[in-house]
Amino acid sequence: MKPTSLLQCKLFIGSLLFWLGSVLVSAEDPYLFYTWTVTYGTRSPLGVPQQVILINGQFPGPPIEAVTNNNIVVNLINKLDEPFLITWNGVKQRRTSWQDGVLGTNCPIQPNSNWTYQFQLKDQIGTYTYFASTSMHRASGAFGALNINQRSVITTPYPTPDGDFTLLVTDWFKMSHKDLRKRLDAGYALPLPDALLINGVSKGLIFTGEQGKTYKFRVSNVGIATSINFRIQDHTMSLIEVEGAHTLQETYESLDVHVGQSVTVLVTLKASVRDYYIVASTRFTKPILNTTASLRYLGSKNAVSGPLPVGPTYHIHWSMKQARTIRMNLTANAARPNPQGSFHYGTIPINRTLILANAATMIYGKLRYTVNRISYINPATPLKLADWYNISGVFDFKTMLSTPTIGPAHFGTSVFDVELHEFVEIVFQNDERSIQSWHMDGTSAFLVGYGSGTWNVTMRKRYNLVDAVARHTFQVYPLSWTSILVSLDNKGMWNLRSQIWSRRYLGQELYVRVWNDEKSLYTEADPPLNALYCGQA
Repeated sequence: MKPTSLLQCKLFIGSLLFWLGSVLVSAEDPYLFYTWTVTYGTRSPLGVPQQVILINGQFPGPPIEAVTNNNIVVNLINKLDEPFLITWNGVKQRRTSWQDGVLGTNCPIQPNSNWTYQFQLKDQIGTYTYFASTSMHRASGAFGALNINQRSVITTPYPTPDGDFTLLVTDWFKMSHKDLRKRLDAGYALPLPDALLINGVSKGLIFTGEQGKTYKFRVSNVGIATSINFRIQDHTMSLIEVEGAHTLQETYESLDVHVGQSVTVLVTLKASVRDYYIVASTRFTKPILNTTASLRYLGSKNAVSGPLPVGPTYHIHWSMKQARTIRMNLTANAARPNPQGSFHYGTIPINRTLILANAATMIYGKLRYTVNRISYINPATPLKLADWYNISGVFDFKTMLSTPTIGPAHFGTSVFDVELHEFVEIVFQNDERSIQSWHMDGTSAFLVGYGSGTWNVTMRKRYNLVDAVARHTFQVYPLSWTSILVSLDNKGMWNLRSQIWSRRYLGQELYVRVWNDEKSLYTEADPPLNALYCGQA
């Protein structure tokens, strides 16, 4: 071979090796593929057959067990007789609000058709859920677990547990989702739920462990109406994670979990070998509803016995006091190697304050729920599509004021306009005598303060500006306020809603448009090639 040819060959081989190395280094994270068929089916969670919504014939739906940065692809086939969407509760959908699965970002999947979600669990760990976001479907099922485990190269601030249990606690109605919707459409509030379920059953569920070993319990409230208290007979729980944030490992005999929230605890089996009650009970309701499962020690020959462990009932101050003890572990790693405390949120100046007051009211003689006097209505064209394609007349930024005012309530499509990377204070003001639960898509926010009465600027002196936990769902106690601080660094159109589904269905929601004038795939993805279009889009 001539020297020139030999040199060219070496250069080619070197270039090829460099390219292959680059491909390997930049290789995409793993993909998990699912095909889900949504149908009606019959189950008997309360001992009587009733219609439920199944996913692949399962109630609850199939769990997603993933690892940080996995790419999730879900082909969802809608076999119901109504349009349908699923939202991924707590998944931040970095740069891709197109995948959020709410009516402000997506056209619904029509009956006998399908649509494929594709999103990444970017830089997230923890216990999450998914559920139907359309109509009142969530009341009949169509929910499930979404657990994100840490990558093996990231250490956890606790020893590896010997097992992992997922518990989806939901309130349950004997009425179907269509009957519940008819009641709401007629202008009537929903009654108290008929029961509580754990993983779709009201009794008989058994979790088995070995004496001396430690187990992870992932507990999520996937209900539509009621806060719950969770506890295990003769056992304590060490809280390790809340909605993607590692917490200080405080020990609790019982924990409140409000609608839409998730917690993760460690339980060490230190008691004698037998069966023990696992209990979930409603909070702030009369009467109190209970449901039970069993924690069975391996080798147990003794069934559960004795009275149920006592839990709190209507003790609001007790719950607020407990909530203040849930704090972030500043030295622990989360999805990335850097400690959670490296983001010093308490030192960042607030760019903007939004004060949001919920209320129950009457509009045209029917019950509606409002935020700052506006009861939200979904336009025919999803907000995200209208914004992207500059379709006028769908929404504006003047419908809702950023502070509560006195006056009559009315319908509207409420959207706040926020610049990308603004640091925003949001105060949820609850002047009603029922507890509220608020959720924000696309982000996690630092829950810095709770208090009774009406919020004012002096309340900032009470804020936890050091180790407040970052989470996606925030309870607001009766006649009280809750404050969050959030860095809105995820461009898109994001739903801010009540997790109490009858309130959301009747108008207690809005959207936050996080935007700047830069056109870049680094800050926001283009519409997916399979995007559905409806309305004026």
